Amino acid sequence: MTRATRPAPSAPRRVFRDRREAGRILAQLLLPYRGKTGVIVLGLPRGGIPVAWEVAAALSAPLDAFVVRKLGAPGHEEFAVGALASGGRVVINDDVVRGLRITPQQLRDVAEREGRELIRREAAYRSGRHPVDVTGKTVILVDDGLATGASMFAAVQALREADPAKMVIAVPAAPESTCHEFAGIVDEVVCPSMPTPFLAVGESFWDFRACNADSE
Repeated sequence: MTRATRPAPSAPRRVFRDRREAGRILAQLLLPYRGKTGVIVLGLPRGGIPVAWEVAAALSAPLDAFVVRKLGAPGHEEFAVGALASGGRVVINDDVVRGLRITPQQLRDVAEREGRELIRREAAYRSGRHPVDVTGKTVILVDDGLATGASMFAAVQALREADPAKMVIAVPAAPESTCHEFAGIVDEVVCPSMPTPFLAVGESFWDFRACNADSE
């Protein structure tokens, strides 16, 4: 049965010292998976990796990176119109694409550019290692938070094709509405902080400095 772990109703906005502490808090909520066979923790680079490291260590589970690249609107790259995930899975928000009048060629250009970057980052994280096999496994997908959820949605869609036995999303902070959306498509959503109004992922951290987990 799908469920979403809910926060305390009066939780303060900044609740985590940094990503490492957020990972340790998530790990406490995920303790039922500790020591179980077939559990794999996947972190979404870059911010999700230090969070996922703490989760994997606490659960005694293998850790791998699952690279997802946001597809930004031409001229407004910070605004996601979709995402590209490992394995070539592309998720597009058709309503946003139509609203911004983005042409098919513009979309292809963005996807090709981000596809090259995705390949580069996978090589940097894995150093020649093959991705872990998630078929028939319990996959815990970890990021440092959700905003629009585009990157996580692309990851879920891509991983679903590998036929895992169970999919769990674990993030320190996200809008409650986004968590409910994901609760409808995965087996479990774990999110200890759902501030209202939700302004940005970084608002839940005292230290949200950029991660330098790859060679960029």
